[in-house]
Amino acid sequence: MSNQQQSGGKIKVGFKQAAAMLFPYAKSRIVEQIKSVALIIIYLILFQTVVLGIAIAQASLIAAGLALVIGGLAFFMEGLLLGLMPLGEVIGLKLPQKSKLPVILGFAFILGAGATFAEPAISVLKAAGSSVKPWDAPLLFLMLNKFSGYLVMSVGAGVGIAVMFGMIRFMYNISLKPFIYILVSFLIVFTLWSFFSENMRNITGLAWDCGAVTTGPVTVPLVLALGIGICRVVGSSGSGSSGFGVVTLASLFPIISVLILGAVLSSSVPPPMAEKEFFSAANRDKAEKLFDSREGMLGYAFQNAKEESQLALFDDDRGKMLEYVSSLKYDVDQAAAVFGAGAEAMQKWAALKGTAEQQSAVFADKSATLAAVQKFSSVMEEPLRPSELMLRNIKAAAQAIIPLSIFFLLVLTLLLREKLPRADEIFLGLGFAVIGMMLFNIGIEIGLSRLGNQVGGKVPSAFKAVELHEQRSAINGFDPGIVKTAISPAGELESFFYVKGKTGYSQLPFKEEQHNPETKQYNFTPTRGPLFGAEGALSGIIVALIFAFALGYGATLAEPALNALGITVEELTVGAFKKSLLMQAVALGVGVGIALGVAKIVWNIPLIWMLGPPYILLLIITKISTEEFVNIGWDSAGVTTGPITVPLVLAMGLGIGGQVGVVEGFGILSMASVCPILSVLMVGLMVTKKRKAALQENAATERAEVAA
Repeated sequence: MSNQQQSGGKIKVGFKQAAAMLFPYAKSRIVEQIKSVALIIIYLILFQTVVLGIAIAQASLIAAGLALVIGGLAFFMEGLLLGLMPLGEVIGLKLPQKSKLPVILGFAFILGAGATFAEPAISVLKAAGSSVKPWDAPLLFLMLNKFSGYLVMSVGAGVGIAVMFGMIRFMYNISLKPFIYILVSFLIVFTLWSFFSENMRNITGLAWDCGAVTTGPVTVPLVLALGIGICRVVGSSGSGSSGFGVVTLASLFPIISVLILGAVLSSSVPPPMAEKEFFSAANRDKAEKLFDSREGMLGYAFQNAKEESQLALFDDDRGKMLEYVSSLKYDVDQAAAVFGAGAEAMQKWAALKGTAEQQSAVFADKSATLAAVQKFSSVMEEPLRPSELMLRNIKAAAQAIIPLSIFFLLVLTLLLREKLPRADEIFLGLGFAVIGMMLFNIGIEIGLSRLGNQVGGKVPSAFKAVELHEQRSAINGFDPGIVKTAISPAGELESFFYVKGKTGYSQLPFKEEQHNPETKQYNFTPTRGPLFGAEGALSGIIVALIFAFALGYGATLAEPALNALGITVEELTVGAFKKSLLMQAVALGVGVGIALGVAKIVWNIPLIWMLGPPYILLLIITKISTEEFVNIGWDSAGVTTGPITVPLVLAMGLGIGGQVGVVEGFGILSMASVCPILSVLMVGLMVTKKRKAALQENAATERAEVAA
């Protein structure tokens, strides 16, 4: 043993020995993440493939993405436990001993804001703007695209303020109820006011969903570590509310901060309007403010707007527009600013989205046009650039983790003048956290978000026809002479033709707008649905709502954080509120909430009418509930929005919204947060009633025994 032992008391371990010790531990961590992900992923895939009968597109890429999500989460959570959590606990213990209240509150604010930037799910908000059209919701488009950084900063500021108030609660043992009354009442009034503003109305779903995004695997453990440390020092750890309540505040304050940001920005954007009017000379200056530059606005219009709207940017002068497009062939920098980097970006736009005249302005002749159309039509998706993908996500992960870590280290060493405990473990943990967040973000981008968008886009096929864009095909050398005509039972004429495939001949509908006579190409996009009844039938919508309920219910039961909360609650209530009862109450609430959120999108119901009644009811129930159940119930919403649930549900909501034609698909997460609070508090009232009845019965028995 002496030969193996170092002077520092450490034992040298060979590679095989280290691997033998680490492998079981790493395996358990990976299995833990697989358990939290597997149920929801399998359910989504089975629903789309078995119930809807639609194959998963890019299945191998999505599978790789899901594997990265699992590996990334395992690394990230281990890094959190080894690196950030120990730092938070030490500072939480030492800060109240060596600093005054202003310093503690300043630290709490920076901790809350920094932890928000490090949340894995926060990156999903930045990627949610692609489905929003600037003419439909100018303010929402601005906040999700050009000012997405401001959006994240406002969320971080909200969480920072929430943590400040949470620390004040811990230090002075203040009830959570007054905070709930004030914040929820203010939010209901603010949201109601926003309903009467065209632009503000469209950001309310985003604002309320931001409250769910913040309470993730970084913010909650760090804030609780700080709070528990403070409670130990000030002697309030036995109050029953230690560790509870701050998650509630961290969910409510960001909603306010995002709504305030929207109100500040709303005066600088035009109101929602028709697409062509948006790009007209009268509105062009304000419209341009939604983009990074005039070239960015032109590029967006060419890629996403109709030809008549594109012409509006050139004062309805077709010659001027074509002259501009033609000039871009000779100005590489300008073309890149409009259509994006890459030598073929402009050619791809012209081949796939340009009109015949625009194609003539880009390509030398018809043969070049035909060659480009054939080339780009065969590529359905943008090719992945692994190096670019990795560098972008390494940068994002480092920006999220490293500044927060440096801040912790500076506070510990310079302000508190404490030595760094187990420095090697902490730095290893911080490295793991960066690696984990990078892998997780890549997995979200290529796997989880794609799956969520696919399933969300296909769910409406239960009650309406949806286009399967991933199955789009191009038929070259198309001859209109093969088109046939049929008559429907209603007496309507329908055009179709036959095409030969690998398994025989099939019949396809003919639509004039999908045929390009110049290139002799017919672009066909198959459709699916409605699968349950006629178009818009209630039976099909009910199937979609049942799917949403089962998704929320199953995904919530799989959340590891809910299991941990259940154990804590059972201990705090001395067995009166069983872990299984809490888990079922929360899961039922989330299932109902996600179903209501989908109903909100399908029927385009204003969010205030969905959120107002349950929150008003919650204020009443909160008033008559005990403090312990108020803390438990309101914090239970935080465990429902994990790093897997948030990206999937957000992507699914946006996918459904895109198919049913609503302006935005936000609001599902907010409904998935309010309903479990309601269900837990109602169960809490029943538990309290039973407990009181049992105590009264015992007291009566004791009195009878004494009397006897």
